[in-house]
Amino acid sequence: ASWADLPEEIRDIYITPPKGYDEDPDVVDCVVLLLYGIGVSARALHCTLERWFRENGFEQAGFEESVWIRDPDDSYPSLIIVSTHIDDMLCSCNDLAVLETFKTDFLAWLNGTNEGAVHEYLGCKVVRDWEKGSLSLLQRGYTESVLKIYGFKNAAPAHTPLSPGIRLTKLDWPPVLDPALHRRYRGIVGHLSFLVQCTRQDLSFTYAELS
Repeated sequence: ASWADLPEEIRDIYITPPKGYDEDPDVVDCVVLLLYGIGVSARALHCTLERWFRENGFEQAGFEESVWIRDPDDSYPSLIIVSTHIDDMLCSCNDLAVLETFKTDFLAWLNGTNEGAVHEYLGCKVVRDWEKGSLSLLQRGYTESVLKIYGFKNAAPAHTPLSPGIRLTKLDWPPVLDPALHRRYRGIVGHLSFLVQCTRQDLSFTYAELS
């Protein structure tokens, strides 16, 4: 999806000049166009998408504010599910013709591109076996990059991610916390979170203990 068609009411954002630009005391700087990377841009796009989805018969999937579902009707005879993550969207439907019609209608409203069948989404490689009717998510690239970042690239694998019977408490922390160690620890736990959410549910207990 493009950032070109965002709601006007969210565009009144005032900023200090970027580094390297002089600040005029008689001038107030206002953002003219919301771009990727500005803090409120993702929220603005979400509000834009939410308005369109609701106007076109979609409902949020429970507490998942970024997943939208549309029940079959005369316009779209098959169930449509759309998952959104900022400007990336994953659309699913068991009728290819209905799916293509929906994509055409959506892209007629908001600038974007139709990338076809999904091969990668949010860092997860999507592997399909059409004959067996199976679909797998892989995060090998992400996992290897995390291991490299924290110096575990050549570490030996373990059958259990946490020793049996281990229960971590605040008493396990040193009395004086090294800020660098704290940042490293939080970074490791944060990277584990993404793995647990996508492909490594077997690490859920370990992640819960560490966090």
